[in-house]
Amino acid sequence: MITQSYLTDLTYRINGACIEVHKILGPGLLENVYHQCLEEEFQLRSIDFKSQLKIPVIYKGKEMNCEFFCDFLVEDLIIVELKSVSQLNEIHRAQILNYINLMKKPKGILVNFNVKNLYHQGQETFVSKYYDMLF
Repeated sequence: MITQSYLTDLTYRINGACIEVHKILGPGLLENVYHQCLEEEFQLRSIDFKSQLKIPVIYKGKEMNCEFFCDFLVEDLIIVELKSVSQLNEIHRAQILNYINLMKKPKGILVNFNVKNLYHQGQETFVSKYYDMLF
């Protein structure tokens, strides 16, 4: 059974992988570089993930043929969205919230690699109503 505590532990593991990538590469690279390196770090840490997963968009009961992808879905529970921007904006936060709601996942992590300190400045965590259903 998936619990809030399990999701918290998984979030720490994901953040640790992101911090490792950032520690080695630093800020200032393209998002795609961080994406590829994070794939490798997840594999090294035995974190189960899907990369560039298509997000289904259902409109009035019909699935739309949209090319809409999230960066990572970790253990079918947490969506991880990567950025490499000067600062996170509300549109980035809206994007991750839409992803977790469209995919009916309990948690999402927004990571911006273009910062000096990833832990303090570069990651935000979001929960959905599905998180509140867990114990």
